[in-house]
Amino acid sequence: MNQAKTYYITTPIYYPSDNLHIGHAYTTVAADCLARFKRMQGYDVFYLTGTDEHGQKIEKVARENNQPTLAYVDAIVANIKDLWKTMLITNNDFIRTTEPRHEKVVQKLFEKVFAKGDIYLSQYEGWYCTPCETFFTERQLKEGKCPDCEREVELLQEESYFFNMGKYAPRLLEHIEAHPDFIQPESRRNEVVNFIKSGLEDLCVSRTTFKWGIPVPMNDKHVVYVWFDALINYLSAIGYLDDPEQFERYWPADVHLMAKDILRFHAIIWPTMLMALDLPLPKKVFAHGWIMLEGGKMSKSKGNVIDPRVLVPKYGVDAVRYYLVKELNYGQDGFYSEEALINRINYDLANDLGNLISRTAAMIIRYFDGQIPTAGGVEKVDEELKQAATQAYEEGTANLDKLDFNAYINAVMRLVSRANKYIDETEPWTLAKDPQQRDRLATVMYNLAECIRIAVIMLNPTMPTLAERVNQQIKFCEDPSLLTWAQAGQWGLIPIGSPVLKGEALFPRIDNKKEANAVTEPVKPEKPADEDNNYITIEDFARLDLRVAEVIACEKMPKADKLLILRLRVGDGERTVVSGIAQHYQPEDLIGKKVVLVANLKPTKLRGTLSEGMILAASDEERVEVLMVHSDIEPGNRVK
Repeated sequence: MNQAKTYYITTPIYYPSDNLHIGHAYTTVAADCLARFKRMQGYDVFYLTGTDEHGQKIEKVARENNQPTLAYVDAIVANIKDLWKTMLITNNDFIRTTEPRHEKVVQKLFEKVFAKGDIYLSQYEGWYCTPCETFFTERQLKEGKCPDCEREVELLQEESYFFNMGKYAPRLLEHIEAHPDFIQPESRRNEVVNFIKSGLEDLCVSRTTFKWGIPVPMNDKHVVYVWFDALINYLSAIGYLDDPEQFERYWPADVHLMAKDILRFHAIIWPTMLMALDLPLPKKVFAHGWIMLEGGKMSKSKGNVIDPRVLVPKYGVDAVRYYLVKELNYGQDGFYSEEALINRINYDLANDLGNLISRTAAMIIRYFDGQIPTAGGVEKVDEELKQAATQAYEEGTANLDKLDFNAYINAVMRLVSRANKYIDETEPWTLAKDPQQRDRLATVMYNLAECIRIAVIMLNPTMPTLAERVNQQIKFCEDPSLLTWAQAGQWGLIPIGSPVLKGEALFPRIDNKKEANAVTEPVKPEKPADEDNNYITIEDFARLDLRVAEVIACEKMPKADKLLILRLRVGDGERTVVSGIAQHYQPEDLIGKKVVLVANLKPTKLRGTLSEGMILAASDEERVEVLMVHSDIEPGNRVK
């Protein structure tokens, strides 16, 4: 193994005051997708997750449950580990901040920073949010409440140790300027820069009003502040004191992945701590959005949580993981509803991917006795399909590398859609009727099997059981556990003569009405909705995937007075849309314009052309006016 080819990725260590929910799975599955992707690329990956078990809140919750604090936490941690097994998470280690290996490192580093003169003893007076375990200044409060969770704060006065964080502010700003990818997405980077420029106050790093924490080594009346304690897990888990060789191998971390609400701790407190310790900074701190419900952000305190362990037995781990990764728009909030999950299974996985696999398998069984045939001559439509496969691989790779999970999934599913379109274009059932088209039919079948192989490999980081299940029907490799990412970038690897067998549907369609009440949605309207009104819920709206799209080509539909064929750029990809606006716009009027696309509308054929969405327009009795975006917002961004 190349000693330099390592990849260290972390999730936040989760706070075990209660069992975790799908919001935590959102982060952990995304990190697992990256870890699997990098392993497939040949990297030596270290994937870390764990639990942050100290602090006043944990102590309080355990007392309310009439349990010793550690016993209470032990039970929650057991459930968390069980959840990660259910979600097929491939973490290399699970760190608990109550473990001796971690406590030893925290005390050692506290002493080191103290000896350097960057930690000192003084008196603290300020506002503290117990649920967030966070101190705030008066100006940071939001209408007198916590700016993060909007709950009540308390004024604390106690002797405390302080970390001279402000000393490192200029150096941190220089680092952010010199390393534009250090904090991503860019919008979060700007938030952090503005926060630092507003002035960093010294950080309180110890408490005396409770005992559930790591004792300060030089003064055991104090325990180490939970965030100074917790962040050090990224060092203790890879052997900062116990295994210098392993620590040298993996540090600095390649990615700290987390939700946006804890970015400030990772992008300001953590880097300044590392500077004080004379350690390299992580390469990237990435903050994704929240997973939202009808009532807003999912949180245990609101009681609006969804347990993935209920969803996985019903829908399968691949489907649930796919939904979560697909919802991770680059830095933006995602939305959860069970109806949306079912729709994603039905449309993306059953209609598109599952249908492609089942149709291809059935035709190879029928026309070639269940064996992958040899491809023959290549026609233009075959080259277009190969180009689509190459494009999917290149875009999928680039998007995963920059943590744009939604764009990665879209790149793969565009290939799936293109392969389904290829079936309609080549009409294998017609070729099968003509013995002279036998070689052509063989080429079509081989090409479809190759597209399935490539798509399945690319989906492997997200859907870890898919490759094995597909391989039982269309045998495209000897051992799915040995698949490499590079194999998806090569055409022609599926073995000639490989068996193809009839199997059960990989993603059976789900009756939406039957499942509608199977998992109770946690947030309910305060009063019953009027059955006669035409209101929709925020979940209804969230089902619409509205995107900014740029018109890059436009032409009139032959023999159709009202139809235009538009070619749209959406993010890194392209789509064709047929729109009935030809009597109101000339093609040249639309080229270069930015329109609003309904991106998740089921594709349909209009006069032989596959329309992959719909553009929005307003109309009255005389006019139709296309809705346009007149700013520099990039195509692909979501309309909210």
